[in-house]
Amino acid sequence: MDVIATFKDCDALLEGHFILSSGLHSNRYLQCAKILQYPKIAEELGAAIAKKFSDMQIDTVVGPAMGGVIIAQEVARAIGCRSIFSERENGAMTLRRGFTVKPGEKILICEDVCTTGGSAKEVGAMLRAKGADVVGYTSIIDRSGGHVEFDAPYRALETLSVETYDPSDCPLCKAGTQAVKPGSHGLK
Repeated sequence: MDVIATFKDCDALLEGHFILSSGLHSNRYLQCAKILQYPKIAEELGAAIAKKFSDMQIDTVVGPAMGGVIIAQEVARAIGCRSIFSERENGAMTLRRGFTVKPGEKILICEDVCTTGGSAKEVGAMLRAKGADVVGYTSIIDRSGGHVEFDAPYRALETLSVETYDPSDCPLCKAGTQAVKPGSHGLK
C-alpha cells in the first residue's frame, strides 16, 4: 500500500495553516480520520504496522485518544492481542473505563501521526508507572522526518519531513493567515 497516495486519494493531506496537537504550526496536515473512516484501509494499515513488530511479543496495543484509537484496534487485531486506549483526565493521560495493565505486560503504543511524540511519550511514562513494559512505539506517519526519539523502538509506516514552526516565529502567522486546529476541533 502506498500510504501517501492513500492520504491524497482520501483528501486527507491538507494544505493551509494548522496548529498541531504539539502546539507547533505547519503548512501541511495529515487528517488520519479521513482514511481511517474506511475499515478496509484501516485494516490494511494495521496489518502493515503489525508486520513491522513481528519480531516482538506484544500483549496489548494502547492508542492515545482520539487519534490512536482506531489504528491501535487494527494493529491489535492483526497481532492477535487486546487493544485499549488512554484519555486525558485533568490534563494528564490516564487509563479509564476499567482499563488496566499488569506489571510486565508488553505494550505497543500506537498513534496515527507523530510530530514530537509528546502524547505517546506521556502514555509510555504513565504505563511504566503502572509497571507495564513499553516495548515499542508506532504510528502511520512519522511527520518529524525521522527525528522523533523514543525510549523504545519506533517504527512508522511512512516518514515525512513536514515543516513545523514555533508559533512565535511562524511565517504563516507573520503573513497574516489564520491558523486552524484540525482533528476534532476546527475542521469540518
